[in-house]
Amino acid sequence: MTERGVRFFRNGTVLALSALLMRTVSVSFGAYVTGKIGPEGMGLYSLIMSVYTFAVTFATSGVQLATTRLVAEAAGQGDLAGMRAALRTALLYALSFGAVGSVVLFAGSGFFGRVLLGDGRTVPALRLLSVALVPVALSSVFSGYFTAVRRPSRSAAVSVVEQGIRIILTVFALTALLPKGMTYACLALVGGSAIAEILSAIIHGTLYAIDVRRLRKGASGGLALRPLLEITLPIAASSYVRSGLVSAEHMLIPRALSKGTASREEAVAAYGTLSGMALPIALYPMAVLSAFAGLLVPELAEDAAKGRTASNRRLAERTFTLTLWFGIAVGGVMAAGATALSDAVYGSPEAGRYLALLAPILPVMYLDHVTDVMLKGLGRQVYTMGVNILDSLLSILLVVLLLPHLGAMGYVLVILIAEVFNFGLSISGLRAALDFRFPFLRAVLLPLASVLLSVALSRRLVPAGGIPMLILFCLVALLLYAGILALLLFLFDGRTLRSHRCRIQNPLDKTPDIGYNICICGRDRESARKGE
Repeated sequence: MTERGVRFFRNGTVLALSALLMRTVSVSFGAYVTGKIGPEGMGLYSLIMSVYTFAVTFATSGVQLATTRLVAEAAGQGDLAGMRAALRTALLYALSFGAVGSVVLFAGSGFFGRVLLGDGRTVPALRLLSVALVPVALSSVFSGYFTAVRRPSRSAAVSVVEQGIRIILTVFALTALLPKGMTYACLALVGGSAIAEILSAIIHGTLYAIDVRRLRKGASGGLALRPLLEITLPIAASSYVRSGLVSAEHMLIPRALSKGTASREEAVAAYGTLSGMALPIALYPMAVLSAFAGLLVPELAEDAAKGRTASNRRLAERTFTLTLWFGIAVGGVMAAGATALSDAVYGSPEAGRYLALLAPILPVMYLDHVTDVMLKGLGRQVYTMGVNILDSLLSILLVVLLLPHLGAMGYVLVILIAEVFNFGLSISGLRAALDFRFPFLRAVLLPLASVLLSVALSRRLVPAGGIPMLILFCLVALLLYAGILALLLFLFDGRTLRSHRCRIQNPLDKTPDIGYNICICGRDRESARKGE
């Protein structure tokens, strides 16, 4: 493996482990909170976060991706002045948008809570969350910088500390305020988050200030407003529309559900079970993918700036295949253990039913997420903007049409249709940009056969039981999946599946690509070196 590949996998592993730790703590804490406030409380909290998510989208306005791309491009060219200019501009941009977002959320909290969400209990929580928007915006710049210079472990460490602070403060606040009613319970939940965001930004900023001291030597880099806006404006416009539509969709869900047989309270509870219980488990494994996917942005941006199209094409092919292997494994194992998993985490059979329905969609959800990241790394954020807007419009239309008749199960169908639609357009854009090959047999059919066999064998080998047996079942199924997939790849490839350290070069690409060259497409070492 090349030095570049070692760095990529080392950083990705650090991020993945920290993300898994945080996601594990988050799901466990979510189970604790659900036990305290119930499905209705989780639904109310989800509604609050739908508005806050849009506020965060405005406060950041694409600055993290812009920071990563501009700093990575300048670093790749050895332009320290360009790095300074990009960072100075990004910080001013984040401070401005964060401040405006904070004022608007605080002043409009009454309208957002009573009119848009239809529940006055959400107003105090929204008002309190407004203080966190400036810290969140600044942290986005710090995180983008550390990703660009390939030191993401700093941001990972800050995230772990932030999560710990959030949980400790929330537990104390929830214990003290829950007896006063649901309004105070929501205040307890968001109060811990707001304070944690502020402290996190202070720690993040301190690490950033220490790290950028080396950039302060030499002449000032001025500002890089135009390059920054060329990236942020399309992303911001896309994010505003996308986040606004998503928020509208989540506001409509309880209302659409209540038009059927459910009352307002039952509708909020059903929404809380699906969005606050089933979805967090379904998206739990995405922590691994998100860690590595985030690192693809500087790699793709740097290679694109240097004209290394072949390197980016190979990276896209491998990322695509590995993501499908991972997503199919997770989806199959989660579908088989959905009921036991939801019982172990929440004690809710209803959440298990939703989780079983969501599991088959997971490979598409995971792949869509990674594809969007790669498109942004290649500078195709305008195309991604259009795809996401269309996706959100379709979701709203389906919510209005399906939920009054199908109930919460209709929302699962909405997710399925929207994800397939989004992914179809995203992959078309990626193939147009890189024209990479997609081995359908090895990327889809063989993993599907492997996961079906591994789950069937695991059910026979591992008896049903409590949490220890559930963990053992998942481990055995995943190990069997890896072994069966390797065997099938060997049989269908016509040669031993091998991973070898090699540096792939062609006359136009003098830089080794990242990672192992896993021969899954029937190409030998020589043809790979020729870039065929």
